[in-house]
Amino acid sequence: MADTIADTRRLFSKPQNLNDAYGPPSNFLEIDVSNPETVGVGRNRFTTYEIRLKTNLPIFKLKESRVRRRYSDFEWLRGELERDSKVVVPPLPGKALFRQLPFRGDDGIFDDAFIEERRAGLEQFLNNVPLKDGVCTLAYFLARGVLIPTYRTIKVTLGL
Repeated sequence: MADTIADTRRLFSKPQNLNDAYGPPSNFLEIDVSNPETVGVGRNRFTTYEIRLKTNLPIFKLKESRVRRRYSDFEWLRGELERDSKVVVPPLPGKALFRQLPFRGDDGIFDDAFIEERRAGLEQFLNNVPLKDGVCTLAYFLARGVLIPTYRTIKVTLGL
């Protein structure tokens, strides 16, 4: 037992300079959901959210982008991710069906508190998307100005 003494010497590592300590990380993906905006009137009224992306991951052609998406676009993204992914896709914030009933005393789904709660939930959803299987779909969702309904066909054609 006396023959086995643990080696406690420190490993020699490269000294860290200011660029290493305070420079950008080698790989990063920052996604922010902000600036909710309600547009339309009556039954054609909906809220869009601005999504800002900053990254240096090579799969993203644009290193910075801003797009506006509505809740139904997030539902589309989740559906695509579930179809393509072999891991659990995080949940979206709820649909709030009771808030859509008429004759309510508040603004329902257009209430500022509800919109802020949903914005935070959508941001959490995007930041928890598993990148292993869903990075191509996520890149498309975050960088494309307009979503194309035939995205699945394009994806198969391009071999993504």
